[in-house]
Amino acid sequence: MKVPFRFFIFTNISRSLLKTLEINLISTRGIVMTRKMLIDGELRTGDSAEVEVQYDFDLFVIGAGSGGVRAARTSAGFGAKVAICELPFHPISSEANGGVGGTCVIRGCVPKKILVYGASFRGELKDARNFGWEFGEKLEFNWKKLLHNKTQEIIRLNGVYKRLLSNSSVTMIEGEGKITGAREVEVTHPDGSKQRYSAKHILIATGSRAQRVNIPGQELAITSDEALSVEELPKHAVILGGGMPFIFVYIAVEFASIWRGMGATVDLFYRKELPLRGFDDEMRTVVARNLQGRGIQLHPNTNLSELSKTENGIKVITDQGDEIIADAVLFATGRVPNTKRLNLEAVGVEVDKTGAVKVDEYSRTTVPSIWAVGDVTNRMNLTPVALMEGTCFSKTVFGGQPTKPDYSYIPCAVFCVPPLSVVGQSEQQAVEQGNGDVLVFTSTFNPMKNTISGRQEKTVMKLLVDSETDKVIGASMCGPDAPEIMQGIAVALKCGATKAQFDSTVGIHPSAAEEFVTMRSLTRRVAATGIAKTNL
Repeated sequence: MKVPFRFFIFTNISRSLLKTLEINLISTRGIVMTRKMLIDGELRTGDSAEVEVQYDFDLFVIGAGSGGVRAARTSAGFGAKVAICELPFHPISSEANGGVGGTCVIRGCVPKKILVYGASFRGELKDARNFGWEFGEKLEFNWKKLLHNKTQEIIRLNGVYKRLLSNSSVTMIEGEGKITGAREVEVTHPDGSKQRYSAKHILIATGSRAQRVNIPGQELAITSDEALSVEELPKHAVILGGGMPFIFVYIAVEFASIWRGMGATVDLFYRKELPLRGFDDEMRTVVARNLQGRGIQLHPNTNLSELSKTENGIKVITDQGDEIIADAVLFATGRVPNTKRLNLEAVGVEVDKTGAVKVDEYSRTTVPSIWAVGDVTNRMNLTPVALMEGTCFSKTVFGGQPTKPDYSYIPCAVFCVPPLSVVGQSEQQAVEQGNGDVLVFTSTFNPMKNTISGRQEKTVMKLLVDSETDKVIGASMCGPDAPEIMQGIAVALKCGATKAQFDSTVGIHPSAAEEFVTMRSLTRRVAATGIAKTNL
């Protein structure tokens, strides 16, 4: 539809050079307006013509998980008009279900940590006896009560995230988003109706989804989504995982601790010699020893080959020919980027062989108006990293502050019992990547609490130091409160702290944390061309 306008052209091009001038109103439901000017046979923009485009939104975010919500709120804080779409809430994700808050809040970090707390009480109550607490020999655990309270908490948090968006003036739209153009998103609402929205920028923040192993009987297994909401607590659980690369390894070891802490028999299978591939080998050994000490049966170098249903439960056959009957089998073998239904190929957004969206250092995709943050890019799949990427995106696009995400010295934790937490390089990485020798400092001790409880479980701490600069380049801890302690250590490493500065810091006594500032005896020195070792 052509509509006449009165206008002024601010240009030094003479009228004789102006062959045609056309102003079109291109309407998507009467919203988008573009002025096109053909001068000397070419479409010109910038200082050659006045160009004005109006969109429904400055930013449309697909996916209201950690990264998407952070990006939406911070962008709105910079004055952008923002919309975000998300699937209807449900504890277990599917193509039709999701929920504001995303994986971490609804079916990941938060509910998992709640279950870890619940599982930890079994050991705590046992330890309490030597501290004078008297109670009956038999302890009763009510799984359904914990499950109910966990679900109520994630429902509450789902509401909190909605209010955060609303209070930031972000428009929330319930439904599945699909990209239909470089600046257009189509949302399919729960009732099946569809609506299209235009946006100057589109942000993909759809996260990732748990995957199953392709073996006969795979449909009999569950993923972490279902494991967080199973109606009946398993009496005997088989878990496959713990040997996937770094980010994907957590859930197998964590659920082994959860279910064992709640009284189940647990068999943990993984394809390598130790669980938690990608972590420091010395700390992996500590975790394996602790898992066994808590009664978890470990099966290294072993995979599952077949599942079948029997009258007594699920028959599990391993690649070693062994058979186990269990009433729950958990596949904790990684996650895949959630991109299949986004229509990315049609609009020119490139993905890698795993389906992860390809982005540059600023989180921009191969289509300039489309961006992506979080697990869907498969860079470093941690909730705080998605938050950082979302903030950097907002600063870059709407804040006038081009900002690249900084992936150095990002701490993380595995919430097994007791937990493992690390920041910086592992000993193996330090040896492979360093130019000079690596100085290794370790401390292994019996926590004060265990001296009374009688629990035979050591805490292990480790510092890695660059011999040439004296900078601490890696820190690890496996023991009670490790994540809380490591968060503070991460600040020090981010600031470039040296071993001398650690040594000059006064500790808090009595505490486990003080060991990090009292490790003055060198455990070993590893040459840059040497082989990383363990002291266990």
